[in-house]
Amino acid sequence: MPRPDISLVSPAYRESKNLPVLYDRIAAVMEKLGRTWEWIIVDDHSPDETFEVVTELATRDPRVRGVRLARNYSSHTAITCGLHHARGTCAVVLAADLQDPPEVIPELLVPWEAGAQVVWAVRGKRLGEKRRTLFFAKLFYFFVRNFVGMKEMPATGADFFLLDRRAIDGFCQIGETNVHVLALITWMGFRQETIVYTKQARLHGESAFNFEKRMQLVLDCVTSFTTRPIRAMGLVGFVVALAGFVLLPVLGMEYSLFGLAAAYGGVALLARVPAADGAHSRWNLVATAVFVVALALF
Repeated sequence: MPRPDISLVSPAYRESKNLPVLYDRIAAVMEKLGRTWEWIIVDDHSPDETFEVVTELATRDPRVRGVRLARNYSSHTAITCGLHHARGTCAVVLAADLQDPPEVIPELLVPWEAGAQVVWAVRGKRLGEKRRTLFFAKLFYFFVRNFVGMKEMPATGADFFLLDRRAIDGFCQIGETNVHVLALITWMGFRQETIVYTKQARLHGESAFNFEKRMQLVLDCVTSFTTRPIRAMGLVGFVVALAGFVLLPVLGMEYSLFGLAAAYGGVALLARVPAADGAHSRWNLVATAVFVVALALF
């Protein structure tokens, strides 16, 4: 089967009402472009009739291909799955909820044809979004850009984007699943360009991207793309160990003057100081070590 010019990839969760509308709009845009295309819809194990609609569209038009995940993962896992199935010279990832208008696709193609390997559609405006959602989105991307260190990532985020075939192949070779797709693509270092568009309001339904999934995404970014938390914990461990050895003579003196109970009380006080669980474990280890050494020396 010949490779299509463009692979469209859409993660879908409870989008049974939106998919037929999106199909009509995609077909109209691609007909004007005169490009061969395929549309890969990855159903993130929706509880409604989403996959039945996908099956119906695929039966009607062989350019539509459907994948259903065995359980509900996340939109980023669904995107990863879709990119692994993409056969096009380039791939455009867009939401199935009609917030990413397919009419923007021709604008994404312009920088790509000029040599860009990644083209982000950056949100200029976000229509119909709650203030809380906008606040957390800004906070997340500020965190990723400044704490994780990915300055190249668009400041307002971009989950509507185009990847060149080389970028698709590079992404798929990495083999990550629990990862922030945008962060991974940014980290790979391909040549990037941006365009600006207005993210539309949802036509049907509500976002399933809840607080728990947002926090999981933050953790995935932190654990996958930066060693700063590990270095911070290493520094905490070093400081605690140093403090333990500094206090060792004091505890030894308490043992010699006031007995074992007083020395053990000082150690127990050390163990209660830290607030974080990881730091608490390090304090306990150091405190136990100091206590044992104190018994050995005195």
